[in-house]
Amino acid sequence: MHHLSDYDYELPVDRIAQTPAAQRDASRLLVMERAGGRLRDKRFFQLAEDLAAGDLLVFNDTRVVPARLLGRRATGGCVEILLLGPASKRCHRPARFTYQALIKPLGRLKEGEKIFLDKGLVCRLLDPKNRIVDFDGRPAEDVMKKAGVLPLPPYVRRPPQKEDQTRYQTIFARHPGAVAAPTAGLHFTRRLLEVLRTKGVGTAFLTLHVGYGTFSPVRSDDIRRHQVHEEDFYIPAAAVKAIRRLKEGRRGRVIAVGTTVVRALEDAASEILQGDRAVDIRRSSRLFIYPPYAFRVVDGLITNFHLPRTSLLMLVAAFGGQRSILEAYRHAIEHSYRFYSYGDAMLIV
Repeated sequence: MHHLSDYDYELPVDRIAQTPAAQRDASRLLVMERAGGRLRDKRFFQLAEDLAAGDLLVFNDTRVVPARLLGRRATGGCVEILLLGPASKRCHRPARFTYQALIKPLGRLKEGEKIFLDKGLVCRLLDPKNRIVDFDGRPAEDVMKKAGVLPLPPYVRRPPQKEDQTRYQTIFARHPGAVAAPTAGLHFTRRLLEVLRTKGVGTAFLTLHVGYGTFSPVRSDDIRRHQVHEEDFYIPAAAVKAIRRLKEGRRGRVIAVGTTVVRALEDAASEILQGDRAVDIRRSSRLFIYPPYAFRVVDGLITNFHLPRTSLLMLVAAFGGQRSILEAYRHAIEHSYRFYSYGDAMLIV
């Protein structure tokens, strides 16, 4: 289970969702039981049927920022920039208002070269090796507000539309900082949350700003050699208290809404499960979860279908079992489920 090829599958191109479902909770839901891998086909608005009073849904309330910038070189060539966040302290130019970015095409650009954006803004490439840029002293927030575009995933092969401004955000998105949506949360509506609340299902929120660590490719054939990039997360004391109370009373399950929630909760498992009082937890995570892994906090998982050979698929395989997950994916393909960010969902319990 440690070979990259163990997490591969073939997906017909027409299974990749290019648009969201007509209604958020109208998407399909494949329910998989961890014990035995039994599968059931449902709709997301039926989620409450598989949850019970006392269960706790934990959401990621990060908000996607318009981190995609389109520019031109002085020679006229097009350049695309995806801002990932402030420059890492490990880089040799971590000055104020310097940022790490994914840049295409990077190979042609030279150190110090200027890239001309809309609204008269200029991006300067400080360090090609570490992909460090600045904006002549401007904060990235100002630049994104004036010239940024919502960063839809590259497999969504169309330009962003007005609808994406709302549909590529969860209804509870609050804290700006993500470069990709926590897609498992996209299926929830206020109506569904009310149904769950009436049934006695609790909710808690944390914030993990989805960055390059979530979708960086796994290049090593031995997946144990892969290292994920850091992603900042924050778990408020209220969420810690709710999870700890549930675990101590053993009267319900912690259901993570998305792989980002799993990473944050498992990274902070010791602080969540131990201690006399609940406190805020705020730090960065480089936790890479792959089989076998002993989950300490998470009892259930809601997640979308993920790309092959990715750390996200490996995390889901660690939770549901590698063979069972690949069988579930085969079932989803055969039954015309829609895949990836705007696609359908799984519930693993």
